[in-house]
Amino acid sequence: MATCNFLPDALCSFPAIGDQYIRETRKVVDDGFKGIVREYGYVIDAVTQPLQWFLNYFERLFTNSPWIVVLVVLLAIVYLGSRSIKITIGTAVAMCAIGMIGLWNDAMITLAITTVATLIAIVIGIPIGILMARSDRIQGTINPILDVMQTLPSFVYLIPVVVIFGIGKVPGLIAVVIYAVPPMIRLTNLGIRLVDKEVLEAADAFGSSSSQKLWNVQLPLALPTIMAGINQTIMMSLAMVVVASMVGVGGLGKNTLQAIANQFFTYGFMNGFALVAIAIIFDRTSQAYGKRLQKHSEVVHG
Repeated sequence: MATCNFLPDALCSFPAIGDQYIRETRKVVDDGFKGIVREYGYVIDAVTQPLQWFLNYFERLFTNSPWIVVLVVLLAIVYLGSRSIKITIGTAVAMCAIGMIGLWNDAMITLAITTVATLIAIVIGIPIGILMARSDRIQGTINPILDVMQTLPSFVYLIPVVVIFGIGKVPGLIAVVIYAVPPMIRLTNLGIRLVDKEVLEAADAFGSSSSQKLWNVQLPLALPTIMAGINQTIMMSLAMVVVASMVGVGGLGKNTLQAIANQFFTYGFMNGFALVAIAIIFDRTSQAYGKRLQKHSEVVHG
């Protein structure tokens, strides 16, 4: 096999004929982005201000409330969602362990960011998923975008977010939402499309309108699949929180990043444990709730 030692340089390295044009194009695009941000920075700030208020409200609510109140409310939510004593006891043990190692406040910040990101992803994802389910053309247009969003490395999301919104909690929150919203959209679309056609034909026979079929038939039957989407969105939000800490998001993600930078094994392990514990709590609760919805759907429509 020939090597580059015996071949002309032109055959050893691919000729970069378009290098100059690529550099010029990159400069035009980068300068354009910077110009837009400088020109319309006040508009961007005004648009993102409600997100800042929303996030600050949840952070204050979680961090300023007495820990025992937060714990009781969390345990009540977990029990109502899962109806499992084991999951509830496991949640209590995990949260108490987080508090005992001194990470309660950081865990509450992470919990607030994850909660807000999940709520925003649900508000964005469900309507888009409904539109995709109602139109093959819209599905064909949005699916490639979702493919790209789910293929890009998580760090890449930070580049446009930082260029447009700068450094801070809100840019980090936006990056988390962008990263976490695709499964919400996909599974909403899938859940609605999987509704039995015979059920829809029965609804048509009773004279149901398109909106009545959506709210009274399709969404209730698709709810278990939508809950699976919410579960995946929560998991991806927690995963992205660590990456988003690079642009100013606090909480356990910031601590984990500092542990990596300073090679603090124990500190990093404790923060990793806290993140895993929160992820397991969300995962088990949402999965148990989804299974209950599935059983209820099978009993009602079986």
